[in-house]
Amino acid sequence: LNITLHYLPPYSPNLNPIERLWKVMNKHARNGQYFATTKEFRRKITDFFSITLPDIADTLGDTINDNFQKLKPAV
Repeated sequence: LNITLHYLPPYSPNLNPIERLWKVMNKHARNGQYFATTKEFRRKITDFFSITLPDIADTLGDTINDNFQKLKPAV
């Protein structure tokens, strides 16, 4: 299969592309905003994925990628 395994720390959000997407979503959908109801919150998140995300998808390459620096294990 030609697969090379790399050690990742147990919790490393900076290396997980989905965490980067959540950060973008948080910035665009929530942005410190308080939602009085779950319905409002869901609508805002749904709007992000159906309206905002398609509009900004071309700009996400710099934010959501799998480029990271491999470090040698400490001896």
